[in-house]
Amino acid sequence: MTTTASTIRLDSDLRKELNKKLDEVGLTLNGYFTLAAKQFLIQGKVPFEIKSKPDIENITLNEKTRKAIIRAYAEEEGVIPNTAREFDNAQDIMEDLFGDK
Repeated sequence: MTTTASTIRLDSDLRKELNKKLDEVGLTLNGYFTLAAKQFLIQGKVPFEIKSKPDIENITLNEKTRKAIIRAYAEEEGVIPNTAREFDNAQDIMEDLFGDK
């Protein structure tokens, strides 16, 4: 099998970060792109899910959820005491949630 040189233009910061992560899993940049290309041919689709960033600016929270989020942040920061209950096992959680005994 003969190989053909291809040029891929990447932002230098992206390339540096990608090379670092690929090195952690034992892949080279060329190996990664070859792997992706082969999987595309095998699967007939892009071999990973493509997502866009969620549009969180347009999310509307109801009052209860908004207050719960604020409370969670405040507890996390130590502004108010943490009221979360702790359980040792699933049975205790189920009993607390549903009153099952």
